[in-house]
Parts: sequence; C-alpha cells; structure tokens
Amino acid sequence: MAGALAGKVALVTGAGKNIGRTIAATLARDGATVVVNGRSDRAAVDAVVAEIEAVGGKAVGWMADVSEEPAVARMMEGVAAELGGIDILVSNAGLRRQTPFLEMGYAEWREILSVALDGAFLMARAVAPSMVARGGGAIVALSGVSTHVGTPNRCHVSASKAGLEGLMRALAVELAPHGIRCNCVAPGAVDTQRGASAGALPPSLTGSAIPLGRKASVDDIAGAVRYLVGPEGAYVTGQTLHVNGGTFLT
Repeated sequence: MAGALAGKVALVTGAGKNIGRTIAATLARDGATVVVNGRSDRAAVDAVVAEIEAVGGKAVGWMADVSEEPAVARMMEGVAAELGGIDILVSNAGLRRQTPFLEMGYAEWREILSVALDGAFLMARAVAPSMVARGGGAIVALSGVSTHVGTPNRCHVSASKAGLEGLMRALAVELAPHGIRCNCVAPGAVDTQRGASAGALPPSLTGSAIPLGRKASVDDIAGAVRYLVGPEGAYVTGQTLHVNGGTFLT
C-alpha cells in the first residue's frame, strides 16, 4: 500500500480497540507495516490485523504486556527477526481506574503507572537502538487532558500521564542527535467504549462544556498521531499536542 509511511514499520501498543485500533489502521492505510500489540485479548488483535489486511495493508499481531521487561524483550526480538526493526512507536497502552485518593492502595497506584509510564519507558528503550541504526524515527505517547484539569479520583492516571509528557520532553532532547522525534498527544473526551472501571467523565469534559460541542472521534486522535510521526511533523519534537475541542479555553 503506497503512502507517506511506505517502508516504515510502526508498533502501536494497546491497539486491540478504541484509539489504538484506529491509530494502527491509520498508519497502515498510509503505507506503514504495523505491529498490533495487545496484552490479553488475542481475538481483538487478530481482528485489527485482519481489517488492515482486508484493505491491502500489512500488519502482524503480537501479544505482550508492556509493563513486563522480559515480555517487551521477547516482542522486540520477534519483531526484529520478522520485520528488521521499528521506525515508529506509539505508546497507547494504559489502564484507568476511578478511585478516591484516600481509598487508593499502593498496588492500584503501581498497576496504573506500570502500564502507561513504565511501559512507555520499556518500549522506548527497546526501540531506540533500532531507530538509531535506521537513521531516525518517531515516538508518540498518549497522554490525556486529566493530567492538566485535575480529574477527580484519578490521581494515579494523572501522575502516569504527566510522567509520560516529562519522559517525552527528556527523550526529545537526548535522542534528537539521532534523528528521533518524541512527542505526546493529549486527548480530551473521546467517543469510545469506556470500561466500567474508568468511571464517568466529569461534567467539564462532556457535552456543551466542550467549546466545539462534541467529544473527539478516534479518527481525530489518530490523525494527530499520524501528523507527528509523518513527514509533516519532521520539525516537531518535545511537544504535547492537545486534541480536546477547546477544553483549555474555558
């Protein structure tokens, strides 16, 4: 499939549904070969791979818990053997819980940070040598608006996403000499299927409270990621691109 990303290999974590699924499809549609990563739902990952291949794209599925260092190492060894290396990494995997701080246990705190923040670190560390060898690359991590507006009962989610933004800024400086760009996309409210554990969105992030009057679509978020990893974003690094319908203007 021809496109601006033809010849590139992209790995998208948490790509079995919702935003990750659409990011994977978007990058494949523009020519990238996509590694579709999931943690436990093999059927969902296989379905994304099948959808991409059905329209002429290239994709492979790979199951790995990005919070576990040995699992990440095995995935990267397999990807290197099959595809040669990675040019684009999208760290989308994350968990959400809705728990008041005074009721939160350390195990839940660590569970949330281990996927979104530790996972992004492990993945970036795993792909960076490949990107250096291939003359550059792009890393995008999915942050979120709750990091900035103080969504109640999600201090662990906010901390993990704020850490992601700091990680990307630091890596942007360290990896720039190797031609590797590192950025965040911070969605606001997105029209996706939310698990029960994620809880309800606060009124400030829904309906008429959003200046543009609607939630983001998954395509809105995928389009922002596509911009940052493609040639159009070649001079953008160390940034957080907010895709929130103007929420910060209120």
